[in-house]
Order: sequence, then C-alpha cells, then structure tokens
Amino acid sequence: MVGATGTIGRATVRALVRHGHDVVCFVRARDGTAPKIGGATVRTGNVTDPASVARDGFRGEQFDAVVSCMASRTGGRRDAWAIDHHAHLSVLQGATEAGVSHFVLLSAICVQKPLLAFQHAKLAFEQALMASGLTWSIVRPTAFFKSISGQVKRVQQGKPFLLFGDGGLTACKPISDDDLAEFLAGCLTDPARANRILPIGGPGPALTLRQQGELLFSLAGTPPKFTSVPVGFFDVIIAVLGVLGTVVPPLRNRAEFARIGRYYATESMLVWDPVEKRYDAAATPSFGSDTLADHYAKLLRGELADDRGEHAVF
Repeated sequence: MVGATGTIGRATVRALVRHGHDVVCFVRARDGTAPKIGGATVRTGNVTDPASVARDGFRGEQFDAVVSCMASRTGGRRDAWAIDHHAHLSVLQGATEAGVSHFVLLSAICVQKPLLAFQHAKLAFEQALMASGLTWSIVRPTAFFKSISGQVKRVQQGKPFLLFGDGGLTACKPISDDDLAEFLAGCLTDPARANRILPIGGPGPALTLRQQGELLFSLAGTPPKFTSVPVGFFDVIIAVLGVLGTVVPPLRNRAEFARIGRYYATESMLVWDPVEKRYDAAATPSFGSDTLADHYAKLLRGELADDRGEHAVF
C-alpha cells in the first residue's frame, strides 16, 4: 500500500485489514520515525526512488497486490509529474519484480477532460499501468466530502456561501473516505472490477454547488445567504500570474493552482459523455451509504475536524 498516510489512504488500510488482508504500507519517515498505521506493517523509504522502493519497500518479498492512494499534495506541475507519474512508475517497476498480479490505482474522475498538469500526469501513468501486463483496476472517484466542506465555518460565522456563477455550473456525487475505501478494497476480490476504469460516486443524486449550500444552511438552521463570484475572477488571476511567472518562476505554480481552481469551478465531477458533450449524472455509478448531509451535520456539531490540508480553497 502506498499513499497510506492521507485520510483516504488510512481509510483504505482499515478496509483492507477488515477484509482480512495482510497490509504493508510504504511511506516516508516523518521526523526520522515511521508513522503508526493501525493494523498494518509500516516500512519507510523514498517512493520517488526506484532503488528505495525495491530495497526498503518490497525487500525482495512476494506480494499479491499493490493498492495506491498516492497523489501529489498540491497538483502543481513539478509535484504532479514527480508523484502522480514518476513515483508511480517506480512502484509499478517494484511491483512487477515482486510478482504482484493486481494493481489498484486511485485516480480522479477529472482526467476525463485533461487540462491541468496533474491530470496529464495521472493519465500518463494510467496508460503505463494498462500496458504493464498486470491485472489493473483504475478507480476514478467524484468529489470527496472533505473537498466540498470548506464553507462550513463560513456558514457558522454567518457569512454567505460563495457560488461560482449562479451555483448551477457544476455538480457532483460526493463520496466519503470510508465508502471509497470499501470500494477500493473490493477491487481485489471482485472480478467485474478487473482491467476496468471505474468511475464512482457516493449515494444519492448529484448536487450542484447551490444545492450543497442550501443543504448546509438547512442543517445549520439559518436562512440561506449566497454571494456569486464570477468565473472571470480566475481568468484575471491566471493571466497576471502567467505574466509574472515568466520573471518569478515560483509564481508559475500559483498560476497552475488558479487554473485548478477555475477547473473545479466550471467542470462537474461526473461521468463525461463524449458523444453528447455533457456530464451525465445518471451514468455516474453510486456506491456506499454515507451521505453529505451526515458529514455536514457532524462538522457543524464539531464531531469532525477540517482535514482538507492542501485541498483547502476557501
């Protein structure tokens, strides 16, 4: 297992252990010590170094499967190609040498319409995995609960919920960490998920951004208040940072982050119908039992912490 220290990674380890698998996690050491991951053996090393992956991760042992929840932290161009592509190639090489027969990859549904560096990096590795000769399962989830929970505190503070345009530009079928983890674990034993690209969303209908806001206000027991942010706001930022980035290289990543923000403000996290040229909620599979309403309610009650980390936008 790689990518085991994030919230989805830890949930996936729990699911794998619950299903009776012996799990070995290969992670980076933090402050010189290995993080504790319940129910799993933890090994440390450098996932971007093929020699370390083989020496410190696989250790010449035989493994049946690799599950990867590994992803770049920010989506910046350099980080994306280093982790979403090159590091995964290192793991794939080690997996082949270790006799692995099945590789389960957590990807992203947004790679259907690739406009960003991290999407191209993910797609490049998907292609390498499919050509590897291993059995593969590529899971492309819709929005995570945590990625659409950034405005809970705003609502609690009496501030308006921010919309892009009229709030109906995009929709998604958000899925919880635990439900996604259960789906990933099931890929190891369900033949119907072998050698397939698997888009997956959570239970219930697709929700627009406005509907997410209305749900949040309803649960908070306060009247809805919305403020519309024009999508052109991102265009201005992207243009300015693009020019400045030619002089100050670190600003190139900031321009990429702005492009990422614009993408999520204008593109739905649903299955894309290339024939009809539209997103199709009905064609986006649903899985699990955790609802966004339950997640929002727990956040409002203080039972969950905001764990978005690098995913924070607001």
